[in-house]
Amino acid sequence: MNIISLGAGVQSSTIALMAAKGEITPMPDAAIFSDTGWEPKAVYEWLEWLEKQLPFPVYKVMHKEGLKNAQWDGIRNSKVNIKIQIPVHTVDRDTMQAGMVNRICTVDFKIVPVIKKTKELLGLKKGARLPTEPVCTTWVGISKDEIQRMKESREKFIKHRWPLIEMNMTRLHCLEWMEKNGFPRPPRSSCIICPFHDDNEWRNLTAEEFEEACQFDDFIRNKGGMKGDLFIHRKRVPLREADLSDPHQNQIDLFGNECEGMCGV
Repeated sequence: MNIISLGAGVQSSTIALMAAKGEITPMPDAAIFSDTGWEPKAVYEWLEWLEKQLPFPVYKVMHKEGLKNAQWDGIRNSKVNIKIQIPVHTVDRDTMQAGMVNRICTVDFKIVPVIKKTKELLGLKKGARLPTEPVCTTWVGISKDEIQRMKESREKFIKHRWPLIEMNMTRLHCLEWMEKNGFPRPPRSSCIICPFHDDNEWRNLTAEEFEEACQFDDFIRNKGGMKGDLFIHRKRVPLREADLSDPHQNQIDLFGNECEGMCGV
């Protein structure tokens, strides 16, 4: 089988549409969108539009209750400390040393649900012995300018393919291809509260989404159970107080360096 790991961002959307037009072969059997439950409204609207353009099915999957419930509702409603699963920025209260919480959200809430659905589509039953050779090719939307994000599959029965790398295409090439073919510009796919946002992405959230991100940012600093203060803006200031007014004062591209190759593409 050939399956697209569909993040519903620029690169994976380009792959899906190119495949639909026969510019990448063979025709995929399916695409899988792993929903964290915390994507911006623009991503869900784009995904709804994208599905109508594709001749193959798009399966939407989610890990248990989703990242939003696991983090936001879990922290808000529990009297015990909930493990922070997103890579928030930290400041040690004693030494003032800057740090970052380990990133586990991509694996748990993006990669694992895709693999689970892939097994289902392959007819691999739970508990059954898995093939030791690839029986599925997963297409991953990583472009030439993000080549450092390429990672081989964690599973022996899956091999990864990077069509944009094969075609020497960058993210800009993807946007040019979209425009040339009369398609709208896709949004960038990443969670509302992603600490890898640059300032442009914080500004692009709706007022309601930005307020939710601010509330989450405020809340995690008061939760306790950690030695340092927590922030979702890389300047390690409360998101409400961060200066987002200058479009030239953006964050460095932490996202590309840290991503597992399955998130935000």
